[in-house]
Amino acid sequence: MAIIEWNGSDIPEALRHLPAGRYVVEPLEELRSLSADEEDGLVQAIASLREGRGLEHDQVRSRVLRRA
Repeated sequence: MAIIEWNGSDIPEALRHLPAGRYVVEPLEELRSLSADEEDGLVQAIASLREGRGLEHDQVRSRVLRRA
């Protein structure tokens, strides 16, 4: 994956060396920063995983599907 800056007319260097084929190019929205609560939640989740308190994929999927 490459993120490119494009002036709308010249072909960017990142695209010149790609093999022939079909590609999807879409504008990248500005990335927002995480809130303090979001960042804290991620730090807690990582710590939980490192302590062995993670969940299996099937468990997470089941919980998510029950909420839908």
